[in-house]
Amino acid sequence: MAKTIDTPRLETRTKVERPPLYKVILLNDDYTPREFVVQVLKAVFRMNAEHAMHVMMTAHRRGACVIAVYARDVAETKAKEATDLGKQGGYPLFFTTEPEQ
Repeated sequence: MAKTIDTPRLETRTKVERPPLYKVILLNDDYTPREFVVQVLKAVFRMNAEHAMHVMMTAHRRGACVIAVYARDVAETKAKEATDLGKQGGYPLFFTTEPEQ
């Protein structure tokens, strides 16, 4: 009788992790008109008028408001695009990003 040797098959599975997410944050200032902020939120973040107004008022009351959460490159691109629209309009409108925890 022949002996059979069982050797386990080794399978390597690569585990794909989701990229870390980043928050896009609107910072309040006292110079940018509310209507302009709403226009930027609608244009860059594709919000409807009611939601954009709510976000703008939250930032106005609290000093800052989280707009959305994206992958890092998308968040930085949207924050830069929105900030640049503010500069083009002559306003100190500023958006920033930070890691979500």
